[in-house]
Amino acid sequence: MVGDYKPRKTSVDVIVVGSGAGGMTAALTAKKLGLDVLVVEKGEHYGGTTALSGGGVWAPGAKAMTRRGHQPDPDGVFSYLKTITAGLVSDERLKAYVDNAPAMLDDLEAMSHWLEFVWKPGYPDYYPNLPGASELGATMNVNPIDLRELGDLKSELIPPLALAPKGIWLGPLELRDFYRIRQSYKGKLVLLRLLWRMARARVTGEEVVAIGQALVARLRLAMRDAQIPLWLNSPLTGLVVDGSRVVAAEINRDGHTETVSARGGIILATGGFDHNMPMRRRYQPTIEQDWSMGNRYADGDGIELAQKTGADVDLMDEAWWFPAIEWPDGRVQFMLNERMIPGQFIVNAAGERFVNEAAPYTDFGHAVIAGQRSGVDHIPSWLIIDSRSWRKYVFAGHLPLPKIPFAPVPTGTKPPKAWLESDVVETADSWVELARKIGVPAQALSRTAERFNQFARNGNDDDFVRGVSAYDNYYGDPSLPNPNLAPLERPPFYAFKIVPGDLGTNGGILTDASGRALDESGAAIDGLYAAGNAAASVMGRSYAGAGATIGPAMTFGYIAARHIKSRLTNAEASNKSGPDKHATTRSTS
Repeated sequence: MVGDYKPRKTSVDVIVVGSGAGGMTAALTAKKLGLDVLVVEKGEHYGGTTALSGGGVWAPGAKAMTRRGHQPDPDGVFSYLKTITAGLVSDERLKAYVDNAPAMLDDLEAMSHWLEFVWKPGYPDYYPNLPGASELGATMNVNPIDLRELGDLKSELIPPLALAPKGIWLGPLELRDFYRIRQSYKGKLVLLRLLWRMARARVTGEEVVAIGQALVARLRLAMRDAQIPLWLNSPLTGLVVDGSRVVAAEINRDGHTETVSARGGIILATGGFDHNMPMRRRYQPTIEQDWSMGNRYADGDGIELAQKTGADVDLMDEAWWFPAIEWPDGRVQFMLNERMIPGQFIVNAAGERFVNEAAPYTDFGHAVIAGQRSGVDHIPSWLIIDSRSWRKYVFAGHLPLPKIPFAPVPTGTKPPKAWLESDVVETADSWVELARKIGVPAQALSRTAERFNQFARNGNDDDFVRGVSAYDNYYGDPSLPNPNLAPLERPPFYAFKIVPGDLGTNGGILTDASGRALDESGAAIDGLYAAGNAAASVMGRSYAGAGATIGPAMTFGYIAARHIKSRLTNAEASNKSGPDKHATTRSTS
């Protein structure tokens, strides 16, 4: 009742807004440093886009690597990042990331027994041929975990984009082998493990999860042990500014606005503007529909509130682009290994290839957008595969196995009937017929197929050098001379409609090397910090390797918390007299 309402918190050292990996890392770091911290989350679930992700963390030099005998050169990593960011990111921010990403993971491992990271050697950096990059990669994951460990907190974890049957999960080192289910005995062993896990889960009731769900669950358990409060259903509605400093947050709690002051600072880890279509059309006019796979509460409110305090923004036309299929039920499914397998290519509305299909997904998205702006429709594009490759490789969740009644995933020698009856998948026995069905010029598609097939027979893609990079090859077929090339010669052919999905936007609040929000003059806004997709990405318009979304989110959450601690310590030491008596207080709400 209104008359019984009482505010629960009025003042803390640090307010963290958002409960993804960046926000939770900031909170854990602040707590470890002796600060009083509060985490607030807009949605009814915690975990943000992290919980919907692959859960990788790109952190070259972390102990998870070095204890296995690999020590990358920090100067080389810096050089690699400087090259791929092409002058869009300051040297100070790049160096802060290189220096702090491994320290952040190491400190998390020291904070909680729940947090032990596993290096995934052999998953290459996305541009492995550049100086400073590595074909071994720098992607870290956590081990799977049984959600029953969460107890009452289990129901508050954001569910994954697609629910798998209990027992169906893959560890960080199993996915590549699973995709080679027909090519290697290791792939068949992974399949047997999945069947065993599913049977065991039915008997024991275990609820094991991996990747992003496991990372979030483990961070939440560490927060629970550290007794860090987390308010769900508590959106940030305003930032209170006293003079030139952000001093408090206005939070909608139980239908009431609570003003909670932050002695040290407020860290915005609210995500991007993934599902704010008016905002996306303003900054990204090529994107006309909501194809984002980000957290449904990521609508840019943190960015817009920061702008009202005077914060500048950058890279607002960018996202973590990821080609995807939009199914008739609205579900968006990303396409990763599908673009690396042999016996497929992708065409635009002119019936022509326009990119190395196996390129890093952000680069693929850039090619789609640039192509669309050229006047030739690239939205949608069409991924075309022949029946030989369809029956040989894992594709869109379909397993290349004989039809298995009641299987939890699609099987069989043909795509499911429901797929073929939708407008997402077309099939034909000839290039002319397929061209008619997908609306591209028949002669152009036939020429494209003939040219690609000749490249595949020769083992060299003369147009887009597909298969040269170790990254291209990662999910390819190692039994072929070029793991990414095979001719499309066996009809029927299947064409899948591809749209420019994304893992979230990655333009946002412009920040410095300490994670502080900057105004248009380049000056830091006292008391306001940003991390994750709420901030303009330290990766610029590129993507260093798997985990280059979550890695920066966690790292700059960590950096921000440490900077706040340093600031409070210095303030105590200097015995400052307090805020300017002439300052005025205002709210951004």
